[in-house]
Amino acid sequence: MQIKPASTVANIQPYFFAGLPKKFAELEARGIKVIRLDMGSPDLPPADFIIDRLVESARNPKKHGYSPAGGSKAFREAICTYYQRRFTVQLDPQSEVLSLIGSKEGIFNIHHTLLDPGDLILMPDPYYPAYLAGASLANANIYYMPLRKENGFLPDLDAIPADIARHAKMMWLNYPNNPTGGVATLDFFEKAVAFARENEIVIAHDAPYTDLTFDGFVAPSILQVEGAREVAVEFNSLSKTYNMAGWRIGMAVGNPEIIRLLATYKSQIDSSIFAPILDAGEVALTADQSWIFNRNRIYQERRDVIYQALVKAGFDVDLPKAAIYLWARLPEKFKDPIRFCADLLDETGVSLTPGVIYGPSGADYIRFSIVTPTDSILEAVDRLTRWVANK
Repeated sequence: MQIKPASTVANIQPYFFAGLPKKFAELEARGIKVIRLDMGSPDLPPADFIIDRLVESARNPKKHGYSPAGGSKAFREAICTYYQRRFTVQLDPQSEVLSLIGSKEGIFNIHHTLLDPGDLILMPDPYYPAYLAGASLANANIYYMPLRKENGFLPDLDAIPADIARHAKMMWLNYPNNPTGGVATLDFFEKAVAFARENEIVIAHDAPYTDLTFDGFVAPSILQVEGAREVAVEFNSLSKTYNMAGWRIGMAVGNPEIIRLLATYKSQIDSSIFAPILDAGEVALTADQSWIFNRNRIYQERRDVIYQALVKAGFDVDLPKAAIYLWARLPEKFKDPIRFCADLLDETGVSLTPGVIYGPSGADYIRFSIVTPTDSILEAVDRLTRWVANK
């Protein structure tokens, strides 16, 4: 019997990073040590007190049943504590907060929560691939907002045609940005909220990098803008801020009706998060935060190492103020980023991400991740610069 997938699934490509392990195994078999500067998976662990809370909670025999839908009361209140401390934003833990099994599932599910087939979504380009996959599987129509270097990798809202703005139902924003490292100010968020209110557009703001900042930059939340909660929901995560990517714990906060609808949708799909992870998440959000500063200092050192190597090798690259990536345009002698990444990996074992997987505007770019041990980064950039010089 021939298995025929749904038309939506048939048109979706596998997630880029899912296909890499097979290639890595082939290289390792050839004796080539692979160094990954591709994926944004933190290499450093959470603080010890977070792990200790997980272990303590997991030893409680009452913590192994189903946890409350939407997250425990204590975890939702911890999210409120975090938003008050970090952004001076007050949230209602009952109506404006929802826990997620990592922010990615909420990001994907929001499309099916709010969009009908044919609805129009404003999509940044480049974008986090889950935005496009979610919109495509919801059979939504897409209008791309180019993120250009000359505009600080912010969308030009004034360039969106009036008829597109009137028909759009939802808009994605993501700052600090993946993959470009671009940042947004409160002034930009104020303009975006005014644009959304005028055109009755829901803003979905993806904000997992707000606490991964450098050189004194402090990233804002869109919910700091007056009136934002009328139109906006913000997705955040413990994956990057607290080095808990594999724990799968995040949040959606903001507009109460969007939170209610997303919670209803999720109630048919999942059964919340393992209670000890919620307990550890509570501690992560509310206890000592000083270790994050020290962690960011390590990331900043790595950022600087990669930046200096890329400049030396002839890449066009900015020094990002936030996030965990460098977004670099290829030296002029290279014309095909996909071929560049493939050849570099095959010949040196250094794995990078071609920018085109994030959209057409990434066609000339490569994304470099800084969440790899520093000694491996030093070896990787040495391999890279020597390889580029010999081409």
